[in-house]
Amino acid sequence: MKVFTQSVNFNADKQLIDLIESKVSALIKFHDKIVNAEVFLKVQKTSDKENKITEIKINIPGSELIVKRETKTFEEGVNAAVDNLKRQLKRSKEKQRDSVIS
Repeated sequence: MKVFTQSVNFNADKQLIDLIESKVSALIKFHDKIVNAEVFLKVQKTSDKENKITEIKINIPGSELIVKRETKTFEEGVNAAVDNLKRQLKRSKEKQRDSVIS
């Protein structure tokens, strides 16, 4: 699976990119037909502590799953988004299986 990462208003370091790629690539265990993943990292210029926006878009045949999280750190955002995507991918796979059975 190809993982595309874009950072807006800052340059992401290699350690963050590696973390994202390993976490997002692990999602293939939950759905074997993932085409690719796009990760957008944005820093909002606000006084809020939770100004880091992590958005992950997963493309699967016939659908795309999008999760957006605002957190204090990108690592926290990636973990929260990946956890949510695991649930969505499991649900999508079950629907796919159910439609094949019926």
